[in-house]
Amino acid sequence: MGYYDQHYPPNPKKKKRSWLVPLLLGAILGVLLVTVALPALVDTGVLSNSQRQNNQRGIDNSRGNSGSTEVVNVDVSTQITEVIDQVAPAVVGVINIQNQIDFWQQPEGNNQAGEGSGVIYKKVDGTAFVVTNHHVVADADTVEVVLSDDTHIEAELVGSDLFSDLAVLKMDGSQVDQVIEIGSSANVKTGEPAIAIGNPLGLMFSGSVTQGVISGTERTIPQDFDQDGRADWQAEVIQTDAAINPGNSGGALINIRGQLIGINSMKINQTAVEGLGFAIPIDSALPIMEELETEGKITRPYLGVEIYSLDEVPQTEWSNTLDLPKNIKGGVYVWSVEPLSPADKAGLKRLDVITELDGKQVMNMIDLRKILYQEKDVGDDISVTYYRDGKKQKTTIQLGTQK
Repeated sequence: MGYYDQHYPPNPKKKKRSWLVPLLLGAILGVLLVTVALPALVDTGVLSNSQRQNNQRGIDNSRGNSGSTEVVNVDVSTQITEVIDQVAPAVVGVINIQNQIDFWQQPEGNNQAGEGSGVIYKKVDGTAFVVTNHHVVADADTVEVVLSDDTHIEAELVGSDLFSDLAVLKMDGSQVDQVIEIGSSANVKTGEPAIAIGNPLGLMFSGSVTQGVISGTERTIPQDFDQDGRADWQAEVIQTDAAINPGNSGGALINIRGQLIGINSMKINQTAVEGLGFAIPIDSALPIMEELETEGKITRPYLGVEIYSLDEVPQTEWSNTLDLPKNIKGGVYVWSVEPLSPADKAGLKRLDVITELDGKQVMNMIDLRKILYQEKDVGDDISVTYYRDGKKQKTTIQLGTQK
């Protein structure tokens, strides 16, 4: 036996007719199938239901039965709404009430000085605890908490701290049903979803929800507490593009699981800037909240000196007045020393220039405060390197607490 084309030489004309006719018939049948049969299948729901079931099951049959993979489709919008339903009752309004007394008039009752937000994070023995920002309740004579159902409850200010911008309130918890779940800010990743809940522009927009992402995890923002144009502190914050507006302060920044990861605190308020909001990381906030609960204040180590950053002094004065060597690039100079303070007992004097604490370089006032406040405790000894009349000297100070 040989091959087919060896025994039967092809006839070109017959071959052309043999494949052309079936091809034309197949094309006509295909058109009819698409135009007639397919719409009928869709109308009866056979095709759409089958496809919908496969989509819902998320079945991938590309590898056959032995290697099939089941994919679970998550409806993110549904998940977010469920999270908000769970978390929203724990986010409250905070009203700062100050009693205004006019010299020429009798007091006319309470004056609402400002509104912000807060988060119910704890309920113990019928008492509910709320965390908010220090600047929300600053100078308040009375504080009211407004629940999500518009119930007003008078709250007691347990304690407040300027540097962390945190405050803790406590109130009757009989009408509190929901407490937020505390998460962790240590594992927060740039780009992951973030949701801010609060009361922008006051209670009129209470419970507002904005969604975004984590834009940065270890940002430092300079803080000027006394508005003198000089930074007094650098807040370490989480950056998010979820909208945070006045009134959101003290509200919750949560992750996709509804866990509290930050306390909304501030935004960059410039015309050309959008999407720059900041929150205090919950891992940094928790120790402050706990100390405010138990002590009513934050006790930080105390030197007893009035200091200023060296970069506030003209360079010509570094050598003329302070007698500093040319290799000194920064530090803080002592303007005054409180009598009987730890610094006074250790021998520090006016116009001494501190350049190191415990061997760590101090370039400015913020560096000095960070070492004192974040690395040392009251009663600790700290080694101080300083210059006096151009000579490098060292002393050890036992840190005290401010009276």
